[in-house]
Amino acid sequence: MTMPLEVRDLWYRYPGSGEDVLRGVNLTVEPGEVLAVVGLSGSGKSTLCYCLSGIVPHIYSGNMRGEVLIKGTPTTSMKIPQIATRLGIVFQEPDTQLFSPTVEDEVAFGPENLCLSREEIGERLKTALKLVGMEDFRLGSPNQLSGGQKQLIALASVLSLDPEILIFDEAMSQIDAQGKTAIKEAISGLKDRGKTIVMIEHDLDNLDVADRVLLLREGVLQPFEGRL
Repeated sequence: MTMPLEVRDLWYRYPGSGEDVLRGVNLTVEPGEVLAVVGLSGSGKSTLCYCLSGIVPHIYSGNMRGEVLIKGTPTTSMKIPQIATRLGIVFQEPDTQLFSPTVEDEVAFGPENLCLSREEIGERLKTALKLVGMEDFRLGSPNQLSGGQKQLIALASVLSLDPEILIFDEAMSQIDAQGKTAIKEAISGLKDRGKTIVMIEHDLDNLDVADRVLLLREGVLQPFEGRL
C-alpha cells in the first residue's frame, strides 16, 4: 500500500553550514492519521517541515540526502504546483499567507491559478470555508479578523486546493485559546474526512488531537516519552 507521506533516511545541511540539521530521519504517516512532531527550538522541526512540503530542495537549497515521498513520488521529481495539490502547509503566522483584499479572493486564489472553471472555483470556495466554519466572513477583509480567524482563512486557502495531506507548522503558536480550539476542531473534522495531517508543535497542550507523537531531538526522530 502506498502511504500518503514517507521519509527515508533524510539528512539535511543548510548552505555554508558544517553541521547537519536533520540526521537520518525515517517516517511513515498513514492515511487519515494525525501525527504530531514535537521538539525544542533548534531541534530541526521547521527544517523537517520544509523538507516534507518540498520547500527543500525547490526553494531552499543545501545538502539534502535521502528522500521524501508523497503518495510514492519523490518530491525531488515533482514541481511545487504538483506538490501543492497533494500537500498543503499552514504556517505559524497567518499574515505571511494572507494578501488578498477579501476572504473570498484569498481562498479562491489557488483554484484560480489551477485554471479551474468558475463553477469549480465557487464550489471549492464554499466547501473550504464551510470546513473551517468561516462561511459568514466570505466578503469580509482578512485584516479585520482575529488571529485565530486569520489562521482559519489560511487553512481554507490551503483546503481549496483539496490536498490529501496537511502540515501545520506550529499553526497554534500565535493565537489565543479560542483560536486554538477552532483549529483543533478543524483538524478533527479533516481527520474525519480522511485527510492525513502532520502537526509540528512545541506546545504539549496542543497534542490532544494527535493519534501519535514523535520527538525530534538534535535532528533525530525518536519516540516521545512525555517531555521535551
